[in-house]
Amino acid sequence: MSSGIDEASGLPRGYPFRAEWEISPRQLAAELASGQPPMVIDCRTAEERSVAAVPGSTLVPMTDIPSRQNELGEMADRRIIVYCHRGQRSLRVTAFLRQQGFSDVWSLAGGIDAWSLGVDPAVPRY
Repeated sequence: MSSGIDEASGLPRGYPFRAEWEISPRQLAAELASGQPPMVIDCRTAEERSVAAVPGSTLVPMTDIPSRQNELGEMADRRIIVYCHRGQRSLRVTAFLRQQGFSDVWSLAGGIDAWSLGVDPAVPRY
């Protein structure tokens, strides 16, 4: 890993981590490897997803989140992790879902970019 990456979190050193809203790339990797992995939602566009994705994630573009609430509601009892390119859109989706009553929803800190830097360098950066 790059020397500019925090080994514990997998985030670039100095990243302004928001513990009340985010999960680190290394935390997500550990949860995905566990016996009860979370639901991982990619809120980017299909074009962005074609470049890079977290394995096992489900594409639900940010613009589709409100219209797919019923579908997502069926997963309300599961932990949900949302990600985008660098973490800004996923924070907005996380806030929206929490407002809709989802209690265990988190944004992937740094998005797919941080995932590539801190967990899986085979995932292309863009």
